[in-house]
Amino acid sequence: MSNRRYVSQLGHNEQVQQVFLASDKQLRPNRSGNLYLQLELSDRSGSIATRMWNANESDYKAFENGDYVVVGGATQLFQGNMQLIANSIRKARPDEVDEADFLTLQTEDIDKMARRLAEVLRGITNPALSALAECFLVDEEFMGKFTRAPAGMKNHHAYQGGLLDHVLSLCELALLVAPRYKDLDQDKLLIGAFLHDSAKVDELAYERDISYTDEGQMLGHMVMAMKMIDDKVKEAERLTGDPIDAALVMEIKHLVISHHGEYAYGSAKLPMTLEAVALNLLDNLDAKMASFSQLINDCPNSESNWTQYYPNLDRKLWKGVREE
Repeated sequence: MSNRRYVSQLGHNEQVQQVFLASDKQLRPNRSGNLYLQLELSDRSGSIATRMWNANESDYKAFENGDYVVVGGATQLFQGNMQLIANSIRKARPDEVDEADFLTLQTEDIDKMARRLAEVLRGITNPALSALAECFLVDEEFMGKFTRAPAGMKNHHAYQGGLLDHVLSLCELALLVAPRYKDLDQDKLLIGAFLHDSAKVDELAYERDISYTDEGQMLGHMVMAMKMIDDKVKEAERLTGDPIDAALVMEIKHLVISHHGEYAYGSAKLPMTLEAVALNLLDNLDAKMASFSQLINDCPNSESNWTQYYPNLDRKLWKGVREE
């Protein structure tokens, strides 16, 4: 059992000497022109902004983004956020790293969720959509990536297995919501929930730290998903010997390219079907619940019933009455 202090447990003015995962490193000048190292350090509980003053090029080159590093320093509250001021950083030896400290979801959690997702998708009754879902489910390379990928860079489900976590949550929501609206097609909503972020398996790189691939940066997951869907439609048609209706394929693609809901949020189209409207709202609900919960859990304001003020949300969040 690890005795580390997780990022979410760190308090003000606490001495730290332990292993973290490094990302987003930059060597920057301060106002006086002296260089300092800026980076993010993380473990499975979250991340903490880190500075190392009076750094130099060799400090910067001593490790890469995605490396495990041993960091010595002290925490401090700065403008409502916890940060770490490091006085030493070096690459960690393999024997110093406990991988479990950096996995939000353990292997057994992921296996259980993957089994449940397959169970839900194999409940689809539309033969064409069932065949399409099956072609994805039996693709071991795709599902291997799908169960490891995060759902985002930072905002929600930003951890290995986060995509599976998010998609399963959406599918469970679809099973709850669809029966309430007689004109809503549950099978279409389920396939949309499954595939809406499917191309994130190739949009993002996630072996250690999370970043965009070149294709992800250039094209984005919604565009990338179009070819992925076309390929699997052809595969399903070959396996079943039956063509899939072109209008149905169009609706599936529309679910993917409209799921962000607004042009300002990157949607290529606004939702134009009942299933697309439902998918956008459920996707937003699940993402918001995950990100707001994370903000509440990660808030360094341990002495208050409230979080700090978040300018991007234009509010504080209520954490509940603290137990004395």
